[in-house]
Amino acid sequence: MWHYQYEKGRTAILVNGQAVPPAGLPKKVMQAVSAGNRIAGLPYKFGGGHRSFEDNGYDCSGAVSYVLHAAGALKSPGTSESLRSFGKKGEGKHITLYTKPGHHCFLVVAGARFDTGYNGQRKGPEWSTKSRPVKGYTARHPPGL
Repeated sequence: MWHYQYEKGRTAILVNGQAVPPAGLPKKVMQAVSAGNRIAGLPYKFGGGHRSFEDNGYDCSGAVSYVLHAAGALKSPGTSESLRSFGKKGEGKHITLYTKPGHHCFLVVAGARFDTGYNGQRKGPEWSTKSRPVKGYTARHPPGL
């Protein structure tokens, strides 16, 4: 399970696959949620989102890059490997990036997980309120978030 703790009443809920954040979150967090909602449901595409933030499908790092860019935290798309040095170490208050060397990355934004698959599945980007193991992952976060 992830170790992410979020304040009660301050966690996004899901409605028809879209994250609905609670009121009062910082603007950058709201922008991250909106970005995730824009690409949620698009297909999985290996390398998707690597050349440009805008694509017709995304892999894990492309989807993560898209959301972090919308929050003003990333200037160019990254790979799961390059994102291992993103931001600051540890979990953030509102946004946490989890990276596993050479394998996978995903985000937790306002308590909802934004991911491209689990248990070896290759699925397009989607939100989930279910946790996933983070053993072997490193937690990073945008400064101040």
